[in-house]
Amino acid sequence: LGQHLKEEANEEAEKDGWCKTELTTNERQRVRKTHQVEVLHSDIDELQAHISKLSQQIADEHAAISAIDEALTSATEDRTAEAKKNAEAIKDAQGAQEAVKAALVILKDFYGKARDAESF
Repeated sequence: LGQHLKEEANEEAEKDGWCKTELTTNERQRVRKTHQVEVLHSDIDELQAHISKLSQQIADEHAAISAIDEALTSATEDRTAEAKKNAEAIKDAQGAQEAVKAALVILKDFYGKARDAESF
């Protein structure tokens, strides 16, 4: 009976030691895993903030692109109108140049005849 009690006490001591070892191991793992979860949550928060910042930058860039597109469209319309006015001015100038040439021919002819008439 005494021997049996000693064996039971030894078994209990082994089980108790095993349980304490397991509890310590589990506690360490729980602490390590909790720390890993906290680090991951921190990383998630940082990445979400970064995503938010980048989303805002994208929205700002889209707005800038829209403004540039509007300015480009306006500038193109202005250049088209100016080109049309310039083409009309060139056409008018060419017509005036032809009129001046015709007037010069008439004047040369008139003054040429007048000089010839004086020389008689």
